[in-house]
Amino acid sequence: MAPSTPTDPAGPQRTGFPRSVGRFFQAVALIVRQALTGGGEPRRLDGLRWLYAPDALAFGYALRTTISSLIALGIALWWELGSPQWAALTVWMVAQGTRGKSIAKARWHMFGMVVGILCAFVLVGCMPQSPLLYIFWVAVGIGLFCFIGTLLPGPATMTNYRIHGMRASGFTYAIIALDGAAAPDQIFQIAMARATYITLGIVVETTISSLFQYQLGSRARNRLATNFVQALRGAVPTLRSLLAGDRRAVLSSPGVFSTIATMSDQVEFAEIEMGTHQHEGDHARAALAAITVLMSRGLELGTLINVPQSDGPDYRQLAARTGSFLNDLPARLESEGPIGPVLADLAHLRADSRQLATACLEREMVAATHPPVDLDMEVGLSRQGQVLHKLATLLDELSLAIEQFEMSRSTQPHDQFHYPMRSYRDWRMAFYNSLRASVTIFCSGLIWIATGWPDGLFFMMFVAIVCALFSTLEKPALATQSFLHGTICVIGLCCALDLWVMARPSVYETLALVLAVPMLIGGMAFAWAPLALAAVAYNLFLPILVSPMNEGRLDEIMYFNTALPLFLAMMFCMWMYRIFLPVDPNGLRWDMRVDILRRLRRQAGSSRPMSAPEVIGRNVEGFVRLSSMGAGNDFVLERYLGGVLCSMTIELNLLRLRSILERGALPDDANRPIRLMMARMHRFSGRYGGQYGRTARAAGEAVTHLALLERSETNLSVRVEMLSALASLRVIEAELRENEAFFDASNPYLDGALS
Repeated sequence: MAPSTPTDPAGPQRTGFPRSVGRFFQAVALIVRQALTGGGEPRRLDGLRWLYAPDALAFGYALRTTISSLIALGIALWWELGSPQWAALTVWMVAQGTRGKSIAKARWHMFGMVVGILCAFVLVGCMPQSPLLYIFWVAVGIGLFCFIGTLLPGPATMTNYRIHGMRASGFTYAIIALDGAAAPDQIFQIAMARATYITLGIVVETTISSLFQYQLGSRARNRLATNFVQALRGAVPTLRSLLAGDRRAVLSSPGVFSTIATMSDQVEFAEIEMGTHQHEGDHARAALAAITVLMSRGLELGTLINVPQSDGPDYRQLAARTGSFLNDLPARLESEGPIGPVLADLAHLRADSRQLATACLEREMVAATHPPVDLDMEVGLSRQGQVLHKLATLLDELSLAIEQFEMSRSTQPHDQFHYPMRSYRDWRMAFYNSLRASVTIFCSGLIWIATGWPDGLFFMMFVAIVCALFSTLEKPALATQSFLHGTICVIGLCCALDLWVMARPSVYETLALVLAVPMLIGGMAFAWAPLALAAVAYNLFLPILVSPMNEGRLDEIMYFNTALPLFLAMMFCMWMYRIFLPVDPNGLRWDMRVDILRRLRRQAGSSRPMSAPEVIGRNVEGFVRLSSMGAGNDFVLERYLGGVLCSMTIELNLLRLRSILERGALPDDANRPIRLMMARMHRFSGRYGGQYGRTARAAGEAVTHLALLERSETNLSVRVEMLSALASLRVIEAELRENEAFFDASNPYLDGALS
């Protein structure tokens, strides 16, 4: 190659120094990019989509709530109320994404306000001159509200508005009692002022939100149908795997049960939105519960298929047809077409499964009564018939779920069906939640008294507010951590607002314009699930830290005297939740296993066993609690969810065995091994050290004995009962053996903290 000339653009003489400068800036850019992105691809801004590209519903919620909050604040300023910020705060406490949720929360908030006011009256009237005793009873009162709230129906989440009623009681009780401590002779005026703020905020929010609703009833009914289809779509892959005999498929479907429970809890809000309704919500709850039973039936079927000689050609062909039907079912239901063709196709599958099961039974009877008897063929026909019969029961349950789904989306005249929400109380957890809140609040009061802090009243008030809101949650420490993040954000924002921006507005219109954008951002953040708890703190404390007044502005001294107690209260609560009675997921899971063993003993030997709906409800609650508390890794969570599902399967099969015994169709020789197994299960504690398995062996012996009797039985009706009992016994035996580590209570299972 020829040497470069000065006129050559590629030559070093023209590009030596500029190229060095270019390389330098390229290196700097590379270093900056690596520092910002960790050496990988440039970071995407998907985490900020809630801000720069919000969902239409999220933006609508934020806009609606911002308008309601500013209107409530404007009315409070117009009426010259002493603390108008509480009206705006109440709007953010009550406002929710849907009309039904907002109305439900507003009702329970009003109820909680009344209870809190009455309790504050009693406290101030009884002991206005005893500071330490006064603080003690403030703490005890909020602890009592937490105790009652934990026992109310529904999951321990921020969307359970029955529990929110008790949270509102504690919230109102704290602010009125602590405000009244400084002026007990004015407690009536203080209480009425707080009641006015809260009522104003609720009325404004419900009025404004009602203007943004269109075709509320029809949309609520559509949401009920959509919830069922979504839950069914999540369950279909697991059911198809179980039809093929893959019992481990249930371990990969923890989200199905959480989805079912969450959607079941949302039914009551749809009922509120529908107004006058004909038990559509009851049918929707029953349809969602039927999906849980479907999963249990599928687990039973997968267990029986794994028994040798059970998977015959007739079953494989019918299982393939059933899998195709299940795969197309969500789309067919979502199309809102007539339900008749769907039920007709399902009826054909049910009829074919029963016909094939009957044919297997007839062939077995012929083989058993015409010597020479081929024992292997007879056993194979018996087991294939059991599998086909179990498939028929699964299809029956699916038919029931679809029928309930259809009734939930179409009004039924003179409908009297009722499927209530069920409450399962955990007294020990209620006591722990109560004690945790009471001790935290009392310690904050001791800090106030011991230090003589002039702003210690605000510190204790904020601590009481946080304890009232979060002590009933299953993971209060994590909730307060998110709350702290939102508090830090709002403290920084309000520092700029109070010390720079808010000093300039002199009319309400300018004030509303200044506050609109921060409130709108908080509303959009609340509508995005990862930021929901942090946004709650931001939205609640924004009006408090701004504190708009008719006469004057918040100066730097007042701002820091409010912001510092708020920040320290968040830190104190998070610290207390971590060191005093911290929530231990391992311990909670251990308690769940012990409770499961107790229920198994009750189902086997008690004169008053739980009904099938109660069994389903309790185990669904277990699924929800496991999913919400987490486990540190997916392996532990999946194994526990599988253990809870198998316990529900055993409980339902124990109920079927009890029903068979009560009918009295079996001879005494067949009843005896079943009763012996039930008696053994009645003493099933799971604490046998190295001797675990006596109940499973009792079930296996009952299977062996009953199978021998079934081979020689010539009465067709008795033989059908024996086959039904055999299927339940085989499922119980297999589940006890396959989940020995879960049911062995002498073993800490997967909980390292208990090892």
